Amino acid sequence: MRKVVALAVAAALFAILGFGCAYAPPLPGTIYTDVKAGAGVGPAAATGNLKKGEACATSILGIVATGDASISAAKKAGGISSIAYVDYTSYAILGIFAKYCTVVYGR
Repeated sequence: MRKVVALAVAAALFAILGFGCAYAPPLPGTIYTDVKAGAGVGPAAATGNLKKGEACATSILGIVATGDASISAAKKAGGISSIAYVDYTSYAILGIFAKYCTVVYGR
């Protein structure tokens, strides 16, 4: 019976720690991640007053993930019709909580 319990605990830990990373940030950290990365430049690349739109998705324990972190959702949130550039941010703590955001700048 002890072997079965030990095996079940080991399998649960492996599932949580091994598969808990349900996202792929640019530089994942096992304990803590807080990373920003740039993605690309669109045809509206220019300086000046740009609008900003953000769309995020979150994950809890790598088991439940919700949200729309698409570029189109970020465009809509910021009222943007022409993209200047796109950034991404990712934040995670111990595989318990993770947040991935797409940030769009444009006009």
